[in-house]
Amino acid sequence: MAKTKSVFFCSNCGNESPKWIGKCPSCGEWNTYTEEIISTKQNTKSVLVKSDSLPEPISDDFDSTETRLFLSDTELNRVLGGGIVCGSVVLLGGEPGIGKSTLLLQNMLHSAYKCLYVSGEESKTQVNMRAKRIGIRNQECYMLHETRIEKVIATAKEINPEMIVIDSIQTIESELIESAPGTVSQVKECTALLIRYAKQTDIPVFIVGHINKDGMLAGPKVLEHMADVVLQFEGEKNYQYRTLRTLKNRFGSTNEIGLYEMAVDGLKAVTNPSDILISDSTDNLSGVAISACMEGNTPILIEIQALVSPAVYGTPQRNSTGFDTKRLNMLLAVLEKRSGFLFTGKDVFVNIAGGFRPNDPGLDLAVAAALISSYQDIPISKTTAFSGEIGLSGEVRPAFRIEQRIIEAEKLGLNRILISEFAKLQDKNGFNIKIETLEKTDDLIEMLF
Repeated sequence: MAKTKSVFFCSNCGNESPKWIGKCPSCGEWNTYTEEIISTKQNTKSVLVKSDSLPEPISDDFDSTETRLFLSDTELNRVLGGGIVCGSVVLLGGEPGIGKSTLLLQNMLHSAYKCLYVSGEESKTQVNMRAKRIGIRNQECYMLHETRIEKVIATAKEINPEMIVIDSIQTIESELIESAPGTVSQVKECTALLIRYAKQTDIPVFIVGHINKDGMLAGPKVLEHMADVVLQFEGEKNYQYRTLRTLKNRFGSTNEIGLYEMAVDGLKAVTNPSDILISDSTDNLSGVAISACMEGNTPILIEIQALVSPAVYGTPQRNSTGFDTKRLNMLLAVLEKRSGFLFTGKDVFVNIAGGFRPNDPGLDLAVAAALISSYQDIPISKTTAFSGEIGLSGEVRPAFRIEQRIIEAEKLGLNRILISEFAKLQDKNGFNIKIETLEKTDDLIEMLF
């Protein structure tokens, strides 16, 4: 019988310690060490060792083009960099119930490849009900309800699929590890076995990972380093739209996003995000401005809503949904100091319509315009867009990729866009939309009101 020993692992970074300690010396987190029992005799890493591996010289004649499999989902293909690379391992994380299993099962059922879907969380009935709702088009999509990694790999060797989905890695365990499923040692070892199998067989593997209460991928950080691609599936549960972001991609750009709409029969790719993020209301209301922003390499138009009202209770409120609260406080301070607006005794609320959470400094100008519009109770034309970053001295700085933003605003039928005077355009007269430039926030007030 193999000898066992007790080891303490940090659940945040995977650091190992022979005894319990309060603060992890590797990542600095407190109270993250948990005790696990591991085997000392069994060599789990010898299961898939390739014996005929020989060193090869690096040569210019080597064909470095990756072989990719193209899925039926155009958004997922674009986020992955043009399809999934054969032999790669993709880690998909997201909140419970956000649609991770639906996204992957839908791609397996609608693909033209032989697939193996391993479900360690849901029963056969649950997966079949979802598959029936989505629609089964691929007759070579096989389902396996198993939690032992050795059985999963043995089954994969038997049917030889072209793609594998593991849902989820926290439920998979190895017989050679004594600890429970979901622990640091089990997650690391099972992922390592899957990675070695993927590299040796050139079969791409999708791995579903849980996230913790802080919104980060659960388990040790080493998982993100081991995977070739790390995707984050996020969105507000009260809204029907979901965003797929790339956190890491060894085979493509990390600036791509995919936008989906949750429907009864699965997730639908949104080809024109601007249409869903701008309301169809014909009334001109104060406190509403349209921003031409960038999400990765995708230009989109989003609606910024602001409400400025007198504070009823002592301390004024500063609340924002979808926009950084610290950034909002900075913009309020700039408008007070440089433009003379007094927000001291007023409640301020900012909301980005549609539950979207963009991370673009070019939103500043639209947020400032919405705040001023609500403060003055004067509406802004819905055919006007804004794009620019505001500095601490009140200057309007240019947003990156401004030409793509202008083209998107023009395509959506807007007839006017306000940008920074310092933006460098190759041909300002080459657009069918009126482009107005401003240098500071005071110019914004004069142009609008």
